[in-house]
Amino acid sequence: MSPTILLCFLIGYFLVLIIISFVTSKNSSDNSTFFTANKNSKWYLVAFGMIGTALSGVTFISVPGEVGAPGGNQFQYFQFVLGNAVGFIIICTVLLPLYYRMKLTSIYSYIEQRLGHYSYKTAASIFLLSRTLGSATRLYLVVIVLQRFIFDNYGIPFWLTVLISLALIWSYTFKGGLKTIIITDTLQTFFLVLSVFLTIYFICNSLDFSIPQAFETIKNSSYSKVFFLDDFLTNKFYFSKQFIGGIFVTIAMTGLDQDLMQKNLSMGTIKEAQKNMFTFTGVFVILNIFFLSVGALLYIFAAKNGIEIPLDHITGKPRTDLLFPEIALNNLGALPAIIFMLGLTAATFATTDSALTALTTSFCVDFLGMAKAENLNAKDAVKKRHTVHVAFSILMFLVIIVINAFNSASVVSLIFTIASYTYGPLLGLYSFGLFVKKRGLHDKLVPIVCILSPFLCYLLSSYSTTLFGGYVFSVELILINGLITFIGLLFISKKTDAQTKF
Repeated sequence: MSPTILLCFLIGYFLVLIIISFVTSKNSSDNSTFFTANKNSKWYLVAFGMIGTALSGVTFISVPGEVGAPGGNQFQYFQFVLGNAVGFIIICTVLLPLYYRMKLTSIYSYIEQRLGHYSYKTAASIFLLSRTLGSATRLYLVVIVLQRFIFDNYGIPFWLTVLISLALIWSYTFKGGLKTIIITDTLQTFFLVLSVFLTIYFICNSLDFSIPQAFETIKNSSYSKVFFLDDFLTNKFYFSKQFIGGIFVTIAMTGLDQDLMQKNLSMGTIKEAQKNMFTFTGVFVILNIFFLSVGALLYIFAAKNGIEIPLDHITGKPRTDLLFPEIALNNLGALPAIIFMLGLTAATFATTDSALTALTTSFCVDFLGMAKAENLNAKDAVKKRHTVHVAFSILMFLVIIVINAFNSASVVSLIFTIASYTYGPLLGLYSFGLFVKKRGLHDKLVPIVCILSPFLCYLLSSYSTTLFGGYVFSVELILINGLITFIGLLFISKKTDAQTKF
């Protein structure tokens, strides 16, 4: 596939997003529009757009690539997805009603009212760290593909490709914020879903399969094992580890994350927000089945055509998350290549643009106090917001450069590793606030607990085979992290006569 054609396609794609940004922010680009979309978002637009934000380029590339990984992953990821679905239901029935009852702009304001000032700043800081690292890792994946298949041909260095990508995202989000994101994410999710189904069609066509034949082939292949119920101690894919991890990763990375919750809080009523979440959950589960099916078809196609897994640029070892772009861009023809690039770009930028908006919102509200009526649309408030938006874009740029220098693991594994360590303390903080009603905290000690907890988790994970008879942690480590935080908060708590109203 010609790099020039792909580059022209990308330029045209971002011109469309910039035009949408101009139209949506034409009449209003103040902070109320940026932070909450004026509280009049349509639930069906948010539900559909959230699919692209939640799935991202990681699901688009890494999840299919993991299906045939040397570790024998197969469809084990679906165990995690089932846990995700339960986590979404808990968010819908427990956290959303709380957020709406308290009329929050930043969800971390709950921690301030319930636990105190230092707890609040700690929770917001954890989000800023977690989302910056997670979003940078997701964007890193798509930049690798853009670099390898487009920009290397023009002698453009990796750092400049990252800078161009972030500049494009900033260009269509800095004015309209959440109001623009809801519209652009809806469009990008449509492209993502379309590309998944068309990719399946193109691969089936190349293999001379009908759609029913393709799914029958997948079912009978060596890639289709879903449930792993052997060797609880040493198998990181064991069902309970993946399922429980899926529940708590979802609660933390979605329900306690300003990014996805910000969209839910932009709707007029709690009923609309819950309708959005239930609809989103059903579509999310179904789409992941198709992503895993794409992975199986990719490996079947590669085996038939003698295609090797591309090598990592640092280690020289096979890197599974590059198999999809290798086949789509070099082995299926021009139209499938464009469809692939459309889906990858839509998936990744739908996540990153949303994250930059949420990071800006959290910092402005949680650290600059812009949710207060007197500060929301003050004379210099919009200018401050623009400065914060640029600063987070630069920070994400620096993080991606560092990740590129050191990472050679599958990106999907890296993201969930990051989540296990960084989002765990949020689980502990919210659990304490929700379930411990008559104890208050020595608030200044909370940051120490939230720093120690991930450190202890790292030690447990590193020495688990020795300490626990060969046990190997997987994504369920986030639950242990939250539990350690919760116990630590109990140690620094004190009895109080006041009954919390939250």
